[in-house]
Amino acid sequence: MTSWLSLLGFAIIAGAALTSSFMSARTPSLDRRLARIERQLGLIMKRLEIEEPTSDLPGVVAELEQGNKIKAIKTYREETGAGLAEAKASVETIAKERGL
Repeated sequence: MTSWLSLLGFAIIAGAALTSSFMSARTPSLDRRLARIERQLGLIMKRLEIEEPTSDLPGVVAELEQGNKIKAIKTYREETGAGLAEAKASVETIAKERGL
């Protein structure tokens, strides 16, 4: 009986892993749609004369764009010498300003 439960548990975990990997996969159609949306957003920003904010901490922004919040905080601390709480708050502010 325990072998059946182990097999069932493994099957559930494997199914969940496969489902999550398929759902997060990028496809060419999603890439095209994203590119179209980015072009439209660029035109809107140009029309409204809005410039994307520049950062004097490009390493932090790069980590945030890759979804690495913890690495972004670490990079912020290394570049500024800030403490953990200050770095966390600053990185969250940068992410919020950039919509990341």
